[in-house]
Amino acid sequence: MAEVEIEMGLVVWPWGRDWADSRLGGGEEIAQQGRGRGGEAWENSGRDRKDVRLLVDLEKSIITGGADLSDLAVEYSLCPSKENGGMLGWVRRGQMVPEFEEAAFGAPLNKVVRCKTKFGWHLLQVLAERDQCVLQDITPEELHAKLQDPIFLEEAQLIDVREPDEVEKASLPAFKVLPLRQFGTWGPVMTDEFNPQKDTYVLCHHGMRSMQVAKWLQSQGFRKVYNVAGGIHAYSVQADSSIPTY
Repeated sequence: MAEVEIEMGLVVWPWGRDWADSRLGGGEEIAQQGRGRGGEAWENSGRDRKDVRLLVDLEKSIITGGADLSDLAVEYSLCPSKENGGMLGWVRRGQMVPEFEEAAFGAPLNKVVRCKTKFGWHLLQVLAERDQCVLQDITPEELHAKLQDPIFLEEAQLIDVREPDEVEKASLPAFKVLPLRQFGTWGPVMTDEFNPQKDTYVLCHHGMRSMQVAKWLQSQGFRKVYNVAGGIHAYSVQADSSIPTY
């Protein structure tokens, strides 16, 4: 399987691990439908029978009642993710403990599965998956060569995040100016004008602001984002001296 990012719900049963081991490890299936929530297992709980009753009732509400695990997360979870209904957002391989990662990346879409880690018992649901987004630098020389190709100019998405007064001093053809200081204006509607599936190139003066925006684009699901290393200054010095420096 190619490396993917997964958006999921998570549940960790906050009941005694010994009791959960005997119940869940004995072959009795836990919820197979619903969404997820988060929490941490209690060690050596010693909880009374009403806690056991609560667990059983929750199982029934998920399996037979179609309960939404995100709602249950808010009410019962001990994990900080409860504030978001148990949602963990997009995660990559290497970010989780091995047992959780194996379950998450092996789970069918939209099916709640269970796994056990050192934190306790989890229920998780993979809600979506995507190829891992690419974020890398492109050298001024590489960009210069691409800009000579009419097909590239037609297909690529070129973004200049410098301020208007900077663009007046030096600019590259076909780059759309989206000043970083105006992020509050264009950020919320970015996907209305730009296609996350297309290659996107980001430019600034020295490559720092553009990297900031490139990382944000990656977090928004843009598949291939390229930061112009060294910015337009490096482009002028290394690739095209006709572009003024400032």
